[in-house]
Amino acid sequence: MASETTKNKQLSAYGEARSTVSATPLSAEELRKTDAYFRASLYLCLGMLYLRENPLLKEPLKVEHLKARLLGHWGSDAGQSFTWIHMNRLIKKYNLNVLFVSGPGHGAPGIISQSYLEGVYSEVYPDKSEDETGMQKFFKQFSFPGGIGSHATPETPGSLHEGGELGYAISHAFGTVFDHPTLITLTMVGDGEAETGPLATSWHSNKFLNPVTDGAVLPVLHLNGYKINNPTLLARIAHEELEMLLRGYGWTPYFVEGSDLPSMHQAMAATLEHCVLEIQKIQKTARDTGTPSRARWPMIVLRSPKGWTAPREIDGKHLEGFWRAHQIPITDVRTNPEHLKVLESWMKSYQPDKLFGSDGKLIQELKDLAPTGNSRMSANLVSNGGLLRRPLDIPDFRKYALKDLEPGVSIRGAMANMAVFLRDIVARNDTKFRLFGPDETESNKLAKVYEAGQKVWLAESFPEDADGGNLAPAGRVMEMLSEHTVEGWLEGYLLSGRHGLLNSYEPFIHIIDSMVNQHCKWIEKCAEVEWRAKVASLNILLTATVWRQDHNGFTHQDPGFLDVVANKSPAVVRIYLPPDGNTLLSVMDHCLRSVNYVNVVVADKQEHIQFLNMDDAIAHCAKGAGIWDWACNDQGVEPDVVMAACGDVPTHEALAATALLREYLPEMKVRFVNVVDLFKLISPSHHPHGLSNAQWKGLFTSDKPIIFSFHSYPWLVHRLTYKRPNQEDMHVHGYKEKGNIDTPFELAVRNQTDRFSLAMDAIDRVERLGNSAAWVREKFRDMQLHAVNQAYDEGLDPEYIRNWTWQYPRKA
Repeated sequence: MASETTKNKQLSAYGEARSTVSATPLSAEELRKTDAYFRASLYLCLGMLYLRENPLLKEPLKVEHLKARLLGHWGSDAGQSFTWIHMNRLIKKYNLNVLFVSGPGHGAPGIISQSYLEGVYSEVYPDKSEDETGMQKFFKQFSFPGGIGSHATPETPGSLHEGGELGYAISHAFGTVFDHPTLITLTMVGDGEAETGPLATSWHSNKFLNPVTDGAVLPVLHLNGYKINNPTLLARIAHEELEMLLRGYGWTPYFVEGSDLPSMHQAMAATLEHCVLEIQKIQKTARDTGTPSRARWPMIVLRSPKGWTAPREIDGKHLEGFWRAHQIPITDVRTNPEHLKVLESWMKSYQPDKLFGSDGKLIQELKDLAPTGNSRMSANLVSNGGLLRRPLDIPDFRKYALKDLEPGVSIRGAMANMAVFLRDIVARNDTKFRLFGPDETESNKLAKVYEAGQKVWLAESFPEDADGGNLAPAGRVMEMLSEHTVEGWLEGYLLSGRHGLLNSYEPFIHIIDSMVNQHCKWIEKCAEVEWRAKVASLNILLTATVWRQDHNGFTHQDPGFLDVVANKSPAVVRIYLPPDGNTLLSVMDHCLRSVNYVNVVVADKQEHIQFLNMDDAIAHCAKGAGIWDWACNDQGVEPDVVMAACGDVPTHEALAATALLREYLPEMKVRFVNVVDLFKLISPSHHPHGLSNAQWKGLFTSDKPIIFSFHSYPWLVHRLTYKRPNQEDMHVHGYKEKGNIDTPFELAVRNQTDRFSLAMDAIDRVERLGNSAAWVREKFRDMQLHAVNQAYDEGLDPEYIRNWTWQYPRKA
């Protein structure tokens, strides 16, 4: 019984403060003012949820003062405000540079209220002035048509992380502090958020933090006990188990638990200050000696009631400390007069008349508690990272050209060559560019970058790691086998003013679909917020592509990430499929210089036939789609068929199909078109990169069959080309969800993307041939079957398939 009582006490969010650090740093006057500031924040939070008129409750609260629809969340607001306010004291005392990242979903009131109290909100939005009129507008806009959302959206000063999709607070926070040695990112982690997979892996980010060159993340795990209507796991395990979990992740946890405000203020003030001093001590030791080592960084576990300071019960049902406090805490105030009185009494208990005065402005003694200028967390320049962004120092990519190429014949490694270009970018930008990836830099043929920047590693190392391990505390390559975490790091790094690139196997990039989705929404919205400066683009390089995952089987064959990206706003997304090494260089140079986009580049890592010299590659990329005259035989006449390709392997097979047609049906006129910018296919009314219909017809004609060899699922091309001239005669070959442990050619045949399938389809679509080419079609089918059977018997594609090169015009 005794142990059960002890456990219940440990899990309780109520009562006198219980904390790891025992001290009372606040004087009686400081405590009074801190609590008053806290009450002012909570009053603003409730005002945002409920009020559209009567912002200071100068007259009795009536239904007409309420919003018609009550939307928003209350549950995490108090804990976030509480933490923010106590950090303000330390910012002033120690002249700190602090960014606040809000993880709990829909926790915006706790954040926006701080911006308003600090005066930043009124500076950014003058109509939301620090007076009664401005407060009324400030309240009304929240979760109101034409206003702002209930997350820390791009409209929120001080925010670079919306928190609407849970799981990324820690990884985003670490992204902000890499190469920002003075920055502390104070990060609230909701206990619901802490149940997500991305958040669980991101705790390991502490093993990549260099105390010499990086800042620090101070996580606050906020245990308020409930999600929407369920308990949270970490709030219901024993204190010892939670502590062991966090220590096992490599953190030093400090606990602040309870609800009694005077003692909780003292406990939080002491604990937060202790953690800040620990961070400074770790950094000073490392910087004085110049020796980075992995530290057990401090973190805080804050256990407080859900909807802290709300009424404990209403009509016999729990509110404070229970899941009913998660969203709108009293839902029927428009229809229940008694509950309207409860709300009025609750709001007045914060004493707004004493906090804001008759004019609605926060009284001066409380105003003086906040930092000033850019030291205010809601004004920290890092949160508007485009203000800090400086262009990359990028060498002339033309100097890295693959030279002495014979189109369609020379075989080189496009990715390995691009790695040399990337290496020199790393070398020239050693404080503002990093390469991110799950565990595949070497596999993706990018190992050359290690010559300029090794893999960041502050965990244990063994002597044998020196043999190709490329591990170093001060590296520039960020690898962890969690796509969620490395993507979160990169997003935080970009949003705080730096540059980077994520490389990944194509089949596994789907793991971060939703993260990229949210980033697209963020930067699109930022473009509509006039005070937001542009940030470097999120660049994603996909390799180990579907057509070279034959050995790994069906599970590793999925090029559908392009569909996900294509669904996003044309204002922010770009997709490039460079067919060879020189076009890859040109595309990467463009992407790394761009801002406010999500750029997806798809390029295989294996050696391939090269098609264009550098001058031609630059011109081709500038056009985005073009005719390769050297592969055509329709000069001066109408083509019989257009053979088109998008992607490196599809281009290879489409050219091979063209060669077959030219060899066996030399009278057949074939035009070859390559597409490097996928959005050239779409109408210019739907995407700024789209070709005009006149340009479209100049490439694809208005009445000839188009055999389109595509890297991804074929219906994406059909969708993009909807209502284009001759769209009904567009015949797309792509991945059709057919796979196995195959050779590359077998996999292509399964999906009808091989050269023979393409050539046979071309024959079938050219009506003038009638039945005259039946023998050629039969020949192609025989050749296809022979190649498949040999691959099945030998485990290897025939040499004439594997080592095919372009031979037209044939040499003498």
